[in-house]
Amino acid sequence: MLDPFTLPFFQRGVLEVLLLAVIAGYLGTWIVLRGMAFFAHAVGAGTFPGLVVADGVGFAAPLGAFGAALVLAALIAVFGRRRGARLDSLTALLLVGALSLGIVLASDVFSSQASVDRLLFGSLLTIGGADIALAASVAIATVIASFAVGHRWLATGFTGSPSAPAAAPDVLLAVLVALAAVAALAATGALLATAILVVPAATTRLVTNRLRSWQLATVALAAAEGVLGMWAAFELNVPPGAAIAVLAGTVFALVAVAQVLRTRKALPAAVAAVAMLGVAGCGDQAPSTGSNSSRVTVAATTTQVGDLVRQVGGDAVNVKQILKPNSEAHDYEPRPEDVTAVADSRVLFTSGRGLDAWAGDVVKNSGSDADVVDLGSKVPVRRASDDGGTDPHWWHDADNVAAAATAIERALVAVDPDAADAIAANAKAYRARVTKTDEAIRACLDQVPAAERKIVTDHDAFVYFTERYGVTSVGTVFPATTTQGQPSAGDLAALERTINDAGVRAVFPESSLNPKLAERLAKDTGVTAEHTLYGDTLGVADTPAGTVLGASGANATAMVEGMTGGQKTCTIPR
Repeated sequence: MLDPFTLPFFQRGVLEVLLLAVIAGYLGTWIVLRGMAFFAHAVGAGTFPGLVVADGVGFAAPLGAFGAALVLAALIAVFGRRRGARLDSLTALLLVGALSLGIVLASDVFSSQASVDRLLFGSLLTIGGADIALAASVAIATVIASFAVGHRWLATGFTGSPSAPAAAPDVLLAVLVALAAVAALAATGALLATAILVVPAATTRLVTNRLRSWQLATVALAAAEGVLGMWAAFELNVPPGAAIAVLAGTVFALVAVAQVLRTRKALPAAVAAVAMLGVAGCGDQAPSTGSNSSRVTVAATTTQVGDLVRQVGGDAVNVKQILKPNSEAHDYEPRPEDVTAVADSRVLFTSGRGLDAWAGDVVKNSGSDADVVDLGSKVPVRRASDDGGTDPHWWHDADNVAAAATAIERALVAVDPDAADAIAANAKAYRARVTKTDEAIRACLDQVPAAERKIVTDHDAFVYFTERYGVTSVGTVFPATTTQGQPSAGDLAALERTINDAGVRAVFPESSLNPKLAERLAKDTGVTAEHTLYGDTLGVADTPAGTVLGASGANATAMVEGMTGGQKTCTIPR
């Protein structure tokens, strides 16, 4: 039960939530008392455009977030002072504007990467020294300010009188809210910052009226919710930030119900019910792919990499695969189980080329000395991506799959020389299967005249495949090699015209993405969207698309059926 507390990454996460608990106690109480909860949420969520700019330009994310938070806070304060202005409506409008600006920047200006998503939703598993230092600095500043100018915060409203300039203490309070939102980014993220900055204070406000006791009770509650939420996240293998948010919201609801019932018996029962949330998940973690102590334990980030390692390693390896089938690799948030899997592994195999960039944080926070093998750096065929880099979907080319198998063979033999013969035999047999599958796919697609081999996919995940087999990608629903860009109305209108002009017969949704947009596009243009492709992920185990070669064959079959309107098909051996 206490095993998580012995892990370095867990200890750093606990320290972070304890520091944030101090901020919640000495700043969150003022936020609730002054009616600034929506303002605080808006400032936290309004950091989004700053995060996108920081990620796109390449400077520290907290700086971009703080700048965006300050701008939003200043706009709310300035426009809110106008006569007749409703602060809540104004805040909502400016928040929508900030989020919309962030979406435009991410989709049309910068190539939004997974780091932005992790900052939006937080990850206590990747807390570093800089995050802890920032939280500590903000915690100290909030305590000092609370004692120094708290009486002024209590005496005046946030915007003061409509005609008077904002008082310095109120400006300080707004700046501290912005700083607190930035400090919470690493833990709960911009969109969930309210869970730790406001909800604990709102909860304790229901049971106390004295300021100092309210602040201390809030510190204690926020700390308890943070630590228990982390522990529950570890046991349930879910993102810690979301676990803390759910726990905080549940505690608030139960305390509110207890207050309504006006009985002290309800409160202990409520607390016990909350504790059971964590206990319920004990022992419910996903089983590993094997536990034979004679095997070498290795980890793999994506479904494709996991399959390749299993094919080459065979019975000699125990593979701990991080991503599950039909999950999206670009914006994945690591789970507690992922960190422990890497910590126990001799080798970590990654896909590389930016697809699983989050793996670096997992390795760093696991404390593991495992060798990291970046398969994307070992492949011979490399295609350019839309952002000027290298397309990360290298496994859609058979030559790359064969080269990756060789790289895996060498890495496994290095850590388990006794199994060298078996591993080498597996690798040789697998490369032969790659060649056979490649030939079958080419023969399959050759059934369709070259001029008719036209497809539209969800995003640019198939460049390696289309280039190898002479298929033309007319366009994509999502205008990027990642799935994080959002198409504009103009993009979709242009794509619809292209589909009609080019005579495309099918739009192909991807297994890991919501198909609604692809289906809408197909309906508007009178084509089909019935054939699903496997782009960033494999299908579930024991299905035709559950392996790299099986998914490639399934993609070829789907394309042929879609491009010919179901008139032709093919069966490709796995």
